[in-house]
Amino acid sequence: MEHCRQQSTPPCPDQNATPPIQYPCAACKSLRRRCPDNCVLAPYFPSSEPLRFTIVHKVYGASNIVRRLQELPEHQRSDAMNSMVYEAAARIRDPVYGCAGTVTLLQQQILGLQEELAKAQAEILNMQCQIANLVSLNWMEMFPSQEQEPINVSGLQQDIIHISEKQPCDARDTTNFSLEQLCTHEKPMGI
Repeated sequence: MEHCRQQSTPPCPDQNATPPIQYPCAACKSLRRRCPDNCVLAPYFPSSEPLRFTIVHKVYGASNIVRRLQELPEHQRSDAMNSMVYEAAARIRDPVYGCAGTVTLLQQQILGLQEELAKAQAEILNMQCQIANLVSLNWMEMFPSQEQEPINVSGLQQDIIHISEKQPCDARDTTNFSLEQLCTHEKPMGI
């Protein structure tokens, strides 16, 4: 008789479908509680990332996390949770300074790199002055009786550059100086 009933009424698609398996979020699993359908923490702490909640829970505590989430508008919650995870991980790595320690370290690296860049730029400027000086000396040797003419050094139109005796180019000294301090535009005397 059941066989006849099954044939006479086609099965409803919902009857054969298995209900979706809902895994508890990492927060509810860590707290050992049932994860409700409207769990506030579920979107930010999926069951596939249990360490994410563990780190934040260790630093902030579950009630503070939920309270902060509820205080924020929906569109800011994801960024806030990412920030809390980062800050908590930094606090676990460096209990004294946390994120401030990371920021300070990065600022020191930036300053060091800026110093290296300034030295490299100074060396480039020094080399350009030396090249210009050599070009001007070669020019004077090749054409001793001609007036000074503009020449092309490194793609730039410049007058022949002579290093003044007061401020010579020194390859070893790469501290804060500029083109004006290193090189002066002078007309050669006696030519």
